[in-house]
Parts: sequence; structure tokens; C-alpha cells
Amino acid sequence: MRKMLLTSAGFTTPHITEAFLRLLDQSPLKSAAVIITTAAVQLRSQARPNVKAKQALEKDFLDIEFEDAERLREYDVICLGGGNPFYLLHHLRVSGSDRIIEELGSQGKVLMGISAGTLALGPDIHIVAHFTPYMNQVGLTDLTALHLNNEIVFPHYGREDKFPHEKSIEERIQEFEAKQQCEVRRITDVEAICIHGGVTCFIPKD
Repeated sequence: MRKMLLTSAGFTTPHITEAFLRLLDQSPLKSAAVIITTAAVQLRSQARPNVKAKQALEKDFLDIEFEDAERLREYDVICLGGGNPFYLLHHLRVSGSDRIIEELGSQGKVLMGISAGTLALGPDIHIVAHFTPYMNQVGLTDLTALHLNNEIVFPHYGREDKFPHEKSIEERIQEFEAKQQCEVRRITDVEAICIHGGVTCFIPKD
């Protein structure tokens, strides 16, 4: 039974925190949690969403580029932090973390995504290439993601400051949808998607 929480910026509202707590089988104080910081290429452990998530979870950081991915098996909650989606996806594959996360997800471990982490848990990251192709500093050609969530999600919807362009975010998403013949789920920094088993629930701001 899959348990996932997909966010733009982590625990930004009480509703998102409550949705996360409902996914746990036990008290959060008894749940071992880890945050994969690899996507935040610079100052990984100090990236703001990662720090906020760590404060909420009060648990560990793990950088799969340099540390043993097998350590993921020690945890009940695995949070994929924000940063560069291309870099994260590359190291998920190289380290074997992608297979481990898929296995743990099928066992009912809670998976959480923050921004790049949310994208990595989806079907692919083509929308990142559409919006910010310059981020592909690792030369990734296969943009297939972990596909643990079937929807293409666009985090940080409405944050025009994060994606400066002559066209609005909405215009560019519509261009992508038309080109790829797909639908994109938009979530703002105060919204989230909760998946429990076969049920997907949208977590609004209010």
C-alpha cells in the first residue's frame, strides 16, 4: 500500500502536517525518518526546505551521492528534499536508491517529496526540461523518474519569481500540456497531494 505526500515546500501548513501524520502507522516520535539532501547541490544540509523538514521530523539527513543508499532501509519515512531534479534523479539511479525507495514504498514506508523530490517520485521530469533546461548540468538524457506517482506535478505554482519568463507559469504549462498531450497537476507552496493506497487526495490551503 503506497503512502506518499507530495509537496512544494514541505510542512508549510497545519493541513499538510496533519495529512502526513495520518500516513504514519505509529507515533511520529517512534518513526525513524530520513531526508535525502542530494538535490540541494550546494549547502545541502542547510537548504531551507530541508532544514524545515528536519525540524518537523527531528530526524536524519542522508546524501546518497556520498553515503550508502542501503541506509534507507533503516527508516520508516523517506523524504526526498528539494533542489535540482536532474541531479537528484541521476544520483537516485547511480546509487541504486531508486530501486530501494520503490521497494520500501511497496512495503508501506511513507515517502515524501519536497519540490525536486516530488518531481522525482512522478513519471518523468520532462516539465523541468521545459521550464529550466539549464539545470541539467549532469547531461541527463533519460528523464524517466521513479513513477511511484502517476501524475505529472508542477510544484511552486504561482511563484513567478522562481520561473522568470516573458510568459506566465500557466501559459508555459499549457504549452507543455499541448505538446506532450498530458495533464499537469499544479500545486502551490501551501498545497500538497496525499496518496494512501489507491486514493489520491488534494490538500488545499484552507
